[in-house]
Amino acid sequence: MKKKVVIGFIGTQLDSGIAASRWERWRPTVSLVLRENLVIDKMMLLYDRNYQALADLLKQDIATVSPETEVTPVEMSIANPWDFGQVYAALFDLAEQYPFDIEHEEYWIHITTGTHVVQICLFLMVEARYFPGVLLQTSPPSKKRGDALGSYTLIDLDLSHYDAIAQRYARAEADAITLLKSGIETLNPAFNKMIGEIEQVAVRSKAPLLFMGQTGAGKSFLAKRVYELKKARHQVSGPFVEVNCATLRGDGAASALFGHVKGAFTGAQHDRAGLLRSANKGLLFLDEIGELGADEQAMLLKAVEEKQFYPVGGDKLATSDFQLIAGTHRNLRQDVQAGRFREDLFARINLWTYNLPSLAQRPEDIEPNIDYLLTQQFAELGQKVSFNKEARRKYLDFATSPSATWQGNFRDLSASILRLSTLAQGGRITEELVEQEIGRLSIFWGQPQVKTQGNMTQALDSEQLAGLDLFDRLQLEAVLAACQDCHSLSEAGRKLFAASRARRGSSNDSDRLRKYLAKFGLDWAKVKGM
Repeated sequence: MKKKVVIGFIGTQLDSGIAASRWERWRPTVSLVLRENLVIDKMMLLYDRNYQALADLLKQDIATVSPETEVTPVEMSIANPWDFGQVYAALFDLAEQYPFDIEHEEYWIHITTGTHVVQICLFLMVEARYFPGVLLQTSPPSKKRGDALGSYTLIDLDLSHYDAIAQRYARAEADAITLLKSGIETLNPAFNKMIGEIEQVAVRSKAPLLFMGQTGAGKSFLAKRVYELKKARHQVSGPFVEVNCATLRGDGAASALFGHVKGAFTGAQHDRAGLLRSANKGLLFLDEIGELGADEQAMLLKAVEEKQFYPVGGDKLATSDFQLIAGTHRNLRQDVQAGRFREDLFARINLWTYNLPSLAQRPEDIEPNIDYLLTQQFAELGQKVSFNKEARRKYLDFATSPSATWQGNFRDLSASILRLSTLAQGGRITEELVEQEIGRLSIFWGQPQVKTQGNMTQALDSEQLAGLDLFDRLQLEAVLAACQDCHSLSEAGRKLFAASRARRGSSNDSDRLRKYLAKFGLDWAKVKGM
């Protein structure tokens, strides 16, 4: 049975009194330990330093009538108990520092005593799960009820049923979304909407989540953030365990996941717990779940549904109460149709499915992610690194252009910023470094090394660039790139208009290209001279 822990403020009026007559009055804090059928194992008394004497007296009185109750007075630095900001900040700090043990203790948050502001803040803290417990309301004796010690009520807050009240916690929800995004101010509407829904699901459900997306799209990163969010709300107490199923092969796959007993196979000299048991009370992230074999899929289905499974070679059920997040770059629905993935397992993990967009699909989010990565580099290298103005514009022009395919998604971007930060002399990333990095990325992606963005900034001044629609800008970038690969105006014209030449009466491609360039004040000599 879990121990009962009561946390509450001393009632400066209701709990007061030093004469012997105090025992004849109803004191809400003391009344809790006077009940024969209720054992309070621990009591945390919160008080202002002006009431130290009262705190000491209450501790002494409780020890007299209930010596088995461990009483811990905690001084709170709240200058004005009617100030929401001060009270909430003090309680928030307390919640962050207190070693909650939800597996062995249950927490009753006493809201009878304290100012109305204190009571409201306690309500908010419990609803947001910063205090992982229930509200405790005590009432004085009633002649009608015949309860000499008064009564008490436990209130379990579940605001999912009260949409109007839940609106009061928009700030807590926003903070949770910020945590999921690591504080990166992403601008892509579809991505932001998806993260908002994941936040709601993460704090309200223990059901599996499925993250789909290309390699490097951030599946592992987001899974870790979901775990950190749930841990901050005291919804998980175990570890975050990450497994790349693509690295599990043959007989060792089942052993790694589900463990084995001694002698289960050649080389099994000791029992092995397995990764599922390691994730007990925590979160298990199975990346590339589509790579699991048929036997492992069947065993995983039982573990997800029943929280039980058999270790390899064992006849005794093992248990593990974990939440599952699965990741994959494959189309599991197609794999089910092809017989490569179990339909029943897919149905079990397909309740909350999210397709993470690639970096190339979120060009507006590249700049905030660059700033985030530069901040990380500052923490790791101990030196602030930044772009100079022209270098930043050149890198962003390239990074958000069709030429930047970001095949490895955020892994490519992270590696790119790491290289630039490492080579930056005096912490400044220059245009020369950016040109070199664009060349590297083009080689990595198997593309010709074309200085399209550099040409754009040389071909047009900043005012001209600002006046271009995105459509015209992207089209001009492609034209300049083609021109750089050609030796003459006519060759470039043939390359650019090859498909439409057969449908035209005139095939003067060079003239067509010349007129196009002239719209931007450019000619062939200037283009080739850049």
